[in-house]
Amino acid sequence: MADANTPLVVGIPRETFSGESRVAAVPKTIGQLTKAGCRVLIEKQAGLAAGFTDDEFVDKNAELVDSHEAIYSQADIVLQVRAGGANPSDGQADLELCREGQILIAMCDPLSEPQAIEQLAGRGVSAFAMELLPRITRAQSMDVLSSMATIAGYKAVLLAANTLPKMFPMLMTAAGTVSAAKVFIVGAGVAGLQAIATAKRLGAIVRAYDVRSAVKEQVESLGGKFVEFDLQSAEGQGGYAKAMDEEFYRKQREMMLKVVAENDVVITTAAVPGKKAPTLITIEMVHAMAPGSVIVDVAAERGGNCELTQPGETIVENGVQVLGPLNLPSQIPQHASEMYAKNLATFLVHLKKTVLDDGELSPNVDDEIIRETLITHGGQVTNDRVRELLNPTPST
Repeated sequence: MADANTPLVVGIPRETFSGESRVAAVPKTIGQLTKAGCRVLIEKQAGLAAGFTDDEFVDKNAELVDSHEAIYSQADIVLQVRAGGANPSDGQADLELCREGQILIAMCDPLSEPQAIEQLAGRGVSAFAMELLPRITRAQSMDVLSSMATIAGYKAVLLAANTLPKMFPMLMTAAGTVSAAKVFIVGAGVAGLQAIATAKRLGAIVRAYDVRSAVKEQVESLGGKFVEFDLQSAEGQGGYAKAMDEEFYRKQREMMLKVVAENDVVITTAAVPGKKAPTLITIEMVHAMAPGSVIVDVAAERGGNCELTQPGETIVENGVQVLGPLNLPSQIPQHASEMYAKNLATFLVHLKKTVLDDGELSPNVDDEIIRETLITHGGQVTNDRVRELLNPTPST
C-alpha cells in the first residue's frame, strides 16, 4: 500500500466474466479519481467492448498497462464489475493474483456465494461488496444495484417489444385501428419502475403489481395502474421486498392468474437479496395467456419468477415465449459502464476520505457505508450476514 507521500494506485482490469461488456471506470471518472490523489492504471482494451478506446483513457491521464497481471501487481486498489462470487469460475485466476492488503471494490455476490468471499479473505484482501451498500440518502450516488436495475428494466421492455408479434402503441390508420399492447409488470422496484416508464413511453397500456403496497403512488406517477390484491404488505429492510412463506405466494398466484391472462406481455422483476427469486408465474398462468404473448423474466439469474424460465434461453410453451435473459445491463454497456463507474468513483473518494489513513485501510465501523460493504479484512470475513451464511447458527 502507498505511503502518505505516494499516490494510491488504482487499477482497472479487463473483465473476465463470460459475456461481460462493462468496465469499472470510464474516461469521465478518471478525472474524479486523479483529483482525489490517485494514480490510475487501466489494462489495454478494458473499455473497448463498452465503446471506450484506450486513447480516451490516456487523454484523461490514465496509464495503459499490457496485462491483467500488471494491474494486480501494481495496484493498491482494484476496481472491477464482477469479482468474488459474481465471477466464481473465471474469477479464480484473478484471485491468485490478489495481494495481501490489496483493496478490491466490485460486485461480489456475497450473499449467494459466501464461499468465494471466504477465499478472498484467505488471500488477505480487503474487499468491498457494492451490492451491500445501505439504502440511505448519502449513499444514493454510490448505489450500483439501482443503477444497473434501471438499465435492466429498460432493456427488458425493448426485448419484449422486439419479440411480441404486435406493436406497443395504439395506432389509427387507413387500414384500421391497431389496439395498444397490454403490459403487466410484476415487481415495482427500480427495474420495475423503469420498465413501467419505458413501456408507457412506447404506448402500451401498463399495469403493475408489487408486494409492497407503498409503491402504488410511484407506479401511478409513471402512468401505470397499480393492481391490488388482498394480501399483506411484504416490505422488508431498506425498502426491499422480504421473503414470505409459501402460503403467501400460493394466494398471490391464485389472484394473479386472471391478471396475467389478460396481458400480451408480462415482465417479472421480483427478487430478494441473497435468495432464490420467488416463483410467481406458474405453468397454469402461461397456458392462460394468448399464443404470441411474451414473458421477460428479469430475475432469471436468480432462478426466475416464472416456473418455466430457463436462464439464458428463450422457450416456447403453448405459443407463449418465455425469455430468461442474463446480465441485461451488459447489453447496454456504454451507459451501464458510465453509471457503474460513477458509483464506484464516488465510493472510492468516500473511502479515501473516511478510512484510508496514510494509505492504509483503517475500517471505520462508525460509518454505515463502510461497515455494511466491507466483507473481508485482515484475513477474516468481516460482514455478519456473510459469516452467518458460512457458519449458520444451529436451529433449536
